Amino acid sequence: MRRRLAVATLVAAAVASTMAGQVLSQDRTAVVAAYTVVGDQIPYLLSGNPGDTGRGRRILVDREIGNCLACHKVAETGEPFQGDLGPDLGNIGRRLTAGQIRFRLVDLSRLNPTTLMPPYHRVEGLTRVATKYADNPVLTAQEIEDVVAYLTTLRQ
Repeated sequence: MRRRLAVATLVAAAVASTMAGQVLSQDRTAVVAAYTVVGDQIPYLLSGNPGDTGRGRRILVDREIGNCLACHKVAETGEPFQGDLGPDLGNIGRRLTAGQIRFRLVDLSRLNPTTLMPPYHRVEGLTRVATKYADNPVLTAQEIEDVVAYLTTLRQ
């Protein structure tokens, strides 16, 4: 169990490092959107636009942007080398609402302080972040909405 946790921690760190680098390599600066948590969800869109499922799927499978498959399995994608550290996302659209999914993507550590999942839309309070990446969330508000839109369609 201890070895699995150590491996999971290394994977999470590598994922976060890879994703942080991607934010700046696309020559964009993202700001953290204001949001309100209600219970276990963020019920309102982070951006002014609803998400696009096609873009959300691309972000999820992209090994440099979202890199979700490093820790999660989404059989529908048909991608090789999917992870098993996090839950299988194949039925997440039935298990969670869009607001619950949004909250988990933004910062799951607010619900589960021991989670291995990095926050995708938080910058404050993070440690072990290279200075040049410190003020940039991994995913923009619109990218979060795109991933939420895609994940809500997964209803095996």
